[in-house]
Amino acid sequence: MAAEALEQAAKKRGYPIHVETQGAAGSDEMTAGDIAAADVVILAADLEVRGKDRFAGKPILQVGVAEALSKPDEVLDRALALRGTGTAPSAARSTPAAAPAAPKKVGVGTRIRQNLMTGVSYMIPFVAAGGLLIALSFLFGGYQIVSYTPQQIIDNGFNIANITDWAGVMFLIGGATFAFLVPVLSGFIAFGIADRPGIAPGFLGGAVAVTVGAGFLGGLASGFIAGYAALYISRIKLPAAFKSLMPVVIIPLIATFITGFLMFVVLGAPLRALSEGLSAWLSGLTGGNLIILGIILGLMMAFDMGGPVNKVAYAFATTGLASVPADGDPNSVQFKVMAIVMAAGMTPPLGLALATSLRKRLFTDAERQNGKAAYLLGASFISEGAIPFAAVDPLRVIPSAMVGSAVTGALVALFGSTLRAPHGGVWVTGLVGQPLLYLVAILVGMVVTAVCVIIAKSIKRAPVVAEVPEPATARPVAV
Repeated sequence: MAAEALEQAAKKRGYPIHVETQGAAGSDEMTAGDIAAADVVILAADLEVRGKDRFAGKPILQVGVAEALSKPDEVLDRALALRGTGTAPSAARSTPAAAPAAPKKVGVGTRIRQNLMTGVSYMIPFVAAGGLLIALSFLFGGYQIVSYTPQQIIDNGFNIANITDWAGVMFLIGGATFAFLVPVLSGFIAFGIADRPGIAPGFLGGAVAVTVGAGFLGGLASGFIAGYAALYISRIKLPAAFKSLMPVVIIPLIATFITGFLMFVVLGAPLRALSEGLSAWLSGLTGGNLIILGIILGLMMAFDMGGPVNKVAYAFATTGLASVPADGDPNSVQFKVMAIVMAAGMTPPLGLALATSLRKRLFTDAERQNGKAAYLLGASFISEGAIPFAAVDPLRVIPSAMVGSAVTGALVALFGSTLRAPHGGVWVTGLVGQPLLYLVAILVGMVVTAVCVIIAKSIKRAPVVAEVPEPATARPVAV
């Protein structure tokens, strides 16, 4: 959506622009010709951008996704002001490749959040694939499918006409996928810190965390340990003869040993105790305490609609989901938390879509079109469907969405709905415990969001002033 906002701003002014996205659906990678023709590069990202060395010699403006989405014209102005400030391409090419760059001069909290979100973003596809496969296996094979083993396929073969065999294979594949969650989280946190040298020690640290029972907390710790170990080892000055050994031998060897040693000898036991304590606390939540948690998670899911706070709530739910044994209690609190988070994440786009249908005059033509798309996005648990509305009018939209999601979260907790699937929206309602009440909770939150938005937008509305576009005089902008 940030890419679309920048494209529209550039098109309005007549500036050519080429956008490359690096999210889960990354696409349209820039060619060397695109980069050579660009006057300036805009990096609109909350995570580390891959392949920044391609832009050596080009002036670069780095902004957050929210800023690019809410203020695309201002971002474009700032970028164009940098034209002509880059270094000559020949000079850039003559600069020798350096070790992984030091962390940017940003706050410690921001840096930790960026690295954590890198790990979570790479982990989510594993969570979605594994979780959905396990959930579908229970749908088709019942909870007794947990007794299905690989040995049964080896001994008896696979019967294509037997639904139990299909469900059993889904269960085995989903379980195998879930086994990667902690190593992937740890490995890509380390990758976000140290780039490729951090991957091997990060994955090893995650595997050790699983081995010692430290779970996801251990994966978080090992990811940061591995990443910073690899980063600082890469800065050691060695004779030229040893430089080629750094990325393939020296960094992986030393960083992996440091990470493994600390996880086995120093941090394993306390992190395991902390992880078990957290699980015990979560399992003990009932009644009013669970409703309070539902309200908090609902507020988090709607606060930035797909941003860092939303992702923290989602990561909390999915890691809890993955921590439940395959043959665990189907009414586990972790399954209730997953139901809360998904329902609360669906509410903002659905509520805003409903508002555009009920009071069309309060919204622009573009917002009404976005509202039509938001019905499908919300139903599919894509919270980002509400972002175009929040970007234009955050003070009215975000609080309204938070109220609606908090109501949904509280109701799902009150009704005791459960969910084994980490994604899917209404399309996985068949996997929900108490499905009718679950849908009622979403509908109530949707109506609350719509009513709050309509009331807020009806108060002291200011007229929208259209800007006159500037004539195009610049060469292409690369993003």
